[in-house]
Amino acid sequence: MLRFDHLALRRGSRLLFGDATFGIHPGQRVGITGANGSGKSSLFALILDRLHADAGSFHMPKDWVVAHLAQETPSDTRPAIEYVLDGDAELRRIEGELAAAEADHQGERVAELHGRLDAIDGYSARARAARLIHGLGFRPGEEEQPVARFSGGWRMRLNLARALMCRSDLLLLDEPTNHLDLDAVIWLEGWLRGYPGTLLLISHDREFLDAVCSHIAHIERERLTLYSGNYSAFERLRAERLASQQSAWERQQREIAHIHRFVERFRAKATKARQAQSRLKALERMEQIAPAHVDSPFRFAFEPAEKNPDPLLRLSRAAAGYDGSPVLHDITLSLSPGDRIGLLGPNGAGKSTLIKLIAGRLEPLAGRRETAQSLATGYFAQHQLDQLDPEHSPLEHLQRIDAEAREQALRDYLGGFGFSGERADAPVAPFSGGEKARLVLALLIRQRPNLLLLDEPTNHLDLEMRFSLSEALQGFEGAMVIVSHDRHLLRATTDRLLLVDGGGAREFDGDLDDYPRWLAERQRDDRTDDSAQPRAANSAGARRERKRREAEQRRRLQPLRDRIRRLEREMESLQRERTELEQRLADSALYQDHNREELKRLLAHKGSLDRRLTAAEEQWMEASEELETVE
Repeated sequence: MLRFDHLALRRGSRLLFGDATFGIHPGQRVGITGANGSGKSSLFALILDRLHADAGSFHMPKDWVVAHLAQETPSDTRPAIEYVLDGDAELRRIEGELAAAEADHQGERVAELHGRLDAIDGYSARARAARLIHGLGFRPGEEEQPVARFSGGWRMRLNLARALMCRSDLLLLDEPTNHLDLDAVIWLEGWLRGYPGTLLLISHDREFLDAVCSHIAHIERERLTLYSGNYSAFERLRAERLASQQSAWERQQREIAHIHRFVERFRAKATKARQAQSRLKALERMEQIAPAHVDSPFRFAFEPAEKNPDPLLRLSRAAAGYDGSPVLHDITLSLSPGDRIGLLGPNGAGKSTLIKLIAGRLEPLAGRRETAQSLATGYFAQHQLDQLDPEHSPLEHLQRIDAEAREQALRDYLGGFGFSGERADAPVAPFSGGEKARLVLALLIRQRPNLLLLDEPTNHLDLEMRFSLSEALQGFEGAMVIVSHDRHLLRATTDRLLLVDGGGAREFDGDLDDYPRWLAERQRDDRTDDSAQPRAANSAGARRERKRREAEQRRRLQPLRDRIRRLEREMESLQRERTELEQRLADSALYQDHNREELKRLLAHKGSLDRRLTAAEEQWMEASEELETVE
């Protein structure tokens, strides 16, 4: 078992948590929760022997095999499946010994190694790796492509597959759903429920934690406490504890009254439709969990838009795609104030393409996109995090879009997003992904949109911020379209689901609980189709046509891939130059009076380097996203 005995852990002089005493037994699945910066990742570093306890002790069986999700995105020229197979270190070791024994013609040793290979199920390892890769959203055939061909998000999926490939006793996963879509999250849930070892999981996805975890280890106020049960059970226990404090109780009552208003407002409009009933259930659950979040540092709301025309936007038999090739066709959709739409669909079906079409980032290849004259669109996409000016503060970003507002009013507004005091004046360059996402949301909300388009808005956000976002979206009076793998957000904020599949978009006949069943049936149908037509699919004519299409795809994508490789080389060169420059700036002699001009020159050069590197990174992100979408 894992044993924590009066353990204390610090980051510098700051205590993360102290006097932690508990045990985690084999086979338990523990969710690690707490605010950003509370010490979750540091706890993993301790277990991996990269940090050491400042007091107390931590014990783990010496013979345990530990697997963890690496956060670095590799650039490897080998096929993806070979990279994933590396996750099974014992398999690779036996394979290496077997190759050496065969080269030396050691027959007895070869037989012994084949026996060991059979004992660890090594003959099926390649099939196991392929199932992991496809379960995480890769298409058939992509497992043979070089790792370097994939964008950063897809390489993170390969890191996850590599961690799952390891036949481990202890599995450490730090935010495994951040780069996954809903389909892959559902698949991963099922895989982890069947995992026989001990699991420690850092996640801000409450439904994922509920589905997978048997215990919750929560870090709060410099304490690490282990609770039995899933995340919902933990929330109830925490709410009861907070309710024992008078001030917390008063805030709870205000929170519950706030949720009640939304429940009643929606109930007045609700019909017997399944989506409406599902929405009511979600809102009622929000009422139940609200008390567990009364001490959240985040508080914000959408102000009404200046105008709310009806309809806001219309798509009429529209087609959308890239380089003249449609991904979606015959899309007809009307958006009015009060519409709350969640997009479902398999990976690569075109959900982000549809949002880009609605946002006007893609022009229709056919049909029409008509907008109201006073349409004000708020569009959140992951690449926008990299379009923040790294040298400017949250306050300066906000002043750009609201120059007439009083500074104190802007500071109060930023405080609701967790940027209080000095944090509001700090440059955003060193901000975490979660802080940048909060700032982009703050800027978007300040512009008072009447159409809100959110493409995976919860990536990098912690549980408290996700709850506050759900609550704020309840009060949004415009139209809203969301793509998200966070089912709690979809349940709490949408009342209509559209299924993007087969090049079209249609109403989904069911609710979120029905979606995993739809996915399973679709995969079963695909397998049936594949088995029914194997000869046709492998005929000479079909193979020629497939090769022709693949060659055409490679020809179209080659300029984009060349651009990505060029940008990667440029970023590497700029990063090396910046590292060398930072080493020079670390020389204390440079800060003497007679070196003042040289210091000014080097600082100016560093500013230029930082700007060039930021621009290159933005271009790389845009090109990678375009390549990912087209593929």
